[in-house]
Amino acid sequence: MTTSPTTCPFCQRIQGGETLLDRDRVVAIPDASPLNPGHTLVVPRRHEPDFLALTPDELRCAFQLVGELRALLQERYAPDGFNVGANIGAAAGQTVDHAHLHIIPRFKGDVEEPRGGLRWIIPERARYWP
Repeated sequence: MTTSPTTCPFCQRIQGGETLLDRDRVVAIPDASPLNPGHTLVVPRRHEPDFLALTPDELRCAFQLVGELRALLQERYAPDGFNVGANIGAAAGQTVDHAHLHIIPRFKGDVEEPRGGLRWIIPERARYWP
């Protein structure tokens, strides 16, 4: 999974101007395989594989952009909710070696049972309610 800024698909998309929102340290780009309409990624400009290794300023900028993106997606798609999450490392399912946050608009009825949200990444352990 190791990539460099020259081979990283996110770095290439950022350099190509393929952004929804563009800020000093972070950008928002549409997910290439969206789970729902409006599924977007918040990506730091700096090529860093580990989201938790971002600088405090990069993290602040990323979460500030999440707020801006939420307003934009709310206006465009009127979702009923959102999932926000990061896959950090191959064991957690990270497939692109560049830190990023997924912002996934959710709609009533898009899955049969939405309770538990992100907990379903490990289905056998997800259900904690009676």
